[in-house]
Parts: sequence; C-alpha cells; structure tokens
Amino acid sequence: MILRLDRLMTALPVPAGPDANAAAAVQELMGGKFGEMSTLMNYTIQSFNFRGREKMRPFYDLIANIAAEEYAHIELVSYTINMLLSGTTTRGTDPAETPLEDAVDARNSYHFIASGQQALPMDSQGNFWTGQNVFSSGNLKLDLLHNFFLECGARANKIRVYEMTSDPTARAMVGFLLVRGGVHIVAYARALEKLSGVPVGKLLPIPEIVNKKFPETRPHEARGEHRILYRFSPDDYKRISEIWNGPHPEDNEPLIVHDGPPEGAPVPDLDEEPQLTAPSGPDAETYSPDMLADYAGKIFGAEVKAQATRAVKASK
Repeated sequence: MILRLDRLMTALPVPAGPDANAAAAVQELMGGKFGEMSTLMNYTIQSFNFRGREKMRPFYDLIANIAAEEYAHIELVSYTINMLLSGTTTRGTDPAETPLEDAVDARNSYHFIASGQQALPMDSQGNFWTGQNVFSSGNLKLDLLHNFFLECGARANKIRVYEMTSDPTARAMVGFLLVRGGVHIVAYARALEKLSGVPVGKLLPIPEIVNKKFPETRPHEARGEHRILYRFSPDDYKRISEIWNGPHPEDNEPLIVHDGPPEGAPVPDLDEEPQLTAPSGPDAETYSPDMLADYAGKIFGAEVKAQATRAVKASK
C-alpha cells in the first residue's frame, strides 16, 4: 500500500515563461524507456514478483522502498510539464478567435488536442509508455544489474534534457532528480556487491555521478541528499540499512537511512486554461455542490444523496 502525502519532494520555481517544446523534451523523463514511469514500474513489478522474500529480505526491502520514491519522481516531472505548458496558448473562451493557434508550432500536439495542456504518460516523441519497458526476470542478480543500468540510462537522459533547456523549473526538477537518481545508482551497485562479491562500484561512473557542474544540485548535496536513502514506510523496509551503509563513493561521507519521507514542498496550484474548459468547464460559475448532491440522489438513490448532502455541509 502507498501512503500518499500532498507534498512534492522538492520545491519547483515558477517557469521563466510558457515553453511547450521544453515540456515536450521533459516528457522523455516521464514516459521514456528510461523515464520515471519505467523506474517506478520496473521496481514495483519486481517487488510484487519477488520470491524468497524472507531469505533475501534486505534486497526486497531495497527494491520495494525505491519503488515508492519513484512515484514521487513522476509527480515532480508531471508538475514541471504542466507548469511549462501553462499559458502557452491565448486564454479565452471564444473558439472563433482561434485560441489554440499557437499550438500548431508545438512539437507535441497531444498536449493541446488530446489533453488539457498537461503531462501525459508518453515520451518526447509522443509514444505512449508501454509495459514492454518492464524487466522482471525472476533472477535477483539480473534484476539488480538491470536496475543499475536503468538508473544510469535515466541519468544520461536527464543530463541531456538539462542541456536542452535553461528554464528554471525544468532545471530545478532535473537537478533534484540527478541527486536522487545518483542515490539509486549507488544503492543498486552496493546491492550487487553484497549479493555477488563483485566490486560493481568500480564501474562507476557510467555516467559520471558527480553533480558539481549542475548549480541546481548543490543545495541538495549540501544537505546530504546524495547520501540519504529515505525509508518510505512507518514500520517496514527496515533492513535497507544492511545494504545502504558505508562511505559514499564520491566524498567518503557516511550513507544514511532516514526514517520517513523528506519534508517536501507545497504542490503548485495550476492556473485554469479557459479555452480548454480546464479545470471546471464553461459553466463553472453555475457549479453548485448542492446541485451535484441532488443529481447524485436522482442517479443513485436517497441514501447516496443523504451522504453527499452531509459531505457538502461538512465542507462549508
């Protein structure tokens, strides 16, 4: 089960301005082969399929726990895309004025035709994410080696997206994920070393996990984020400390398991896009919770109407 908190893992600054094509590039970090949807689903499915869990508990705990963090990474990428898309077209409610005219030059027309100027589960080319990106072999060594490779590929793509846009929102998001992805690279390397005895850490850097060239990573590393593995559970996954220990390969400072998620930051409240009737629709001014409660009663009966009415009263 996932305990969801209404916070982002890190704060996102306001974009320099609308940028549909930067949003299209960032989509690769969402639904690309090495995107956050792939890391989430690889580790989630591997944890569901894990055999001999009690015997190999520290490795199960590691994979399952990192999967929980990837959910938060998807959220960060989604809000970055949404913020970059906000205001990319003329805001208005008259379709005759062609309010979406500017969208014809955008690289990803799905953002405007098939959605409300928002993030989608796809890559930078408009290909929707597929379960074929999931690798779950049933062999723990092979799965861990794949995860190490997946995190290295994800890092390479993040660096390239960073180099494609100077937007502060995109770069803040990428900077944070470079730090957190580095944690996962080291974690899977350590797991492979403990499982096989092979010094996988000597393969690093593939690519470089040093983040000193990226200004946006510095505040996070100054707080030790590159050395912290968050434990995303009140009571479980406690044996990750059997893998996440010892010195960090870059600065030799000790690796730390932090019980619980990070403090996080407020979630941005996305602006309305009236030309897309988002979020409420053209008749938002006539919206009435009491009206919805009445409709609920007509559709589902008196008991549901009574429940809806009590909810409306409680919210006032």
